[in-house]
Amino acid sequence: MTTYPPVAGPDAANDATLAALLAQLQARHHGAVCAVLVYGSCLRSGDIYDGLLDLYLLCDSYRAAYHRSLPAVANWLLPPNVFYAEQKPPSDAAAGKTLRSKVTVISFRDFQRGCSPAWFESYIWGRFAQPTRILYARDAQLRAQVEAALTQAARTLLRNALPALPPEGSLTALWEQSLGLSYATELRTERSGRAQELAQSSRDFYTALTRQHETALGFHFALYEQGGQWRYRCQIGPLRRNIAALAWALRRAQGKLLSVTRVVKGLFTFEGGLDYIAWKLERHSGESIQIPDKVRRAPLIHLWAFFWGLYRRGIFK
Repeated sequence: MTTYPPVAGPDAANDATLAALLAQLQARHHGAVCAVLVYGSCLRSGDIYDGLLDLYLLCDSYRAAYHRSLPAVANWLLPPNVFYAEQKPPSDAAAGKTLRSKVTVISFRDFQRGCSPAWFESYIWGRFAQPTRILYARDAQLRAQVEAALTQAARTLLRNALPALPPEGSLTALWEQSLGLSYATELRTERSGRAQELAQSSRDFYTALTRQHETALGFHFALYEQGGQWRYRCQIGPLRRNIAALAWALRRAQGKLLSVTRVVKGLFTFEGGLDYIAWKLERHSGESIQIPDKVRRAPLIHLWAFFWGLYRRGIFK
């Protein structure tokens, strides 16, 4: 049985504000949250108060999580839903910072499918093939299932990425390029070196994860050490490589379209969605982003031209 590599990070038992935020989110979703995951830049930096904390809420079902038809149907049709939440320090705690978070909601069933080869789009399995910490799980059995899904996400990325990559190279380069393939399927504001930064900062994590999957990828793949560095070698036929190249081209086209669709959906499910988009673009691009009044008044009409202008400016790719 494989085990998910340990990931250091925040603990609600030692942070009253984080504990209060998780309680707030559980109440908002009627006790239907069965697990909470954290990943992203705040986890890597070790400071959950620096920027927005990326949280994933895994719920029993969309109906149970919302008790309302519109957000439940939106989450089911195009998972996940995203919204903003913040938590001030509890009144009985010492003075501290406000904890701000981007909260993503997905059913546990969709999360498991999204980590598996059954999901063509790389949105879930590409995203969770990175260090992730389980902040909360309802019980030990569920925690094991979440760990298995996270482990499967990395395997799914490797099985899809390796046929599109060079037949040999360093392990760090393998993950840089694999994550880069997934990043390229979305409209992203991060600088181009984000995949490299992630792969290099998490070398031990990726070494442990890759060694778990070494014999379970469906083709010849081997890890070996050379000059104190882990390297890989794989043998994949030309037909499988051609199919992989076509699949990633389709994922890029599909992913860009779905990224725009999720943004539009977020205008209705994400309170303050336009301001969040502007904040995120500014944070990652370093450029000032102003939302025109006409976009605020009629986003469905004017958002497209606004996004096209940002795209031409190179604000996102």
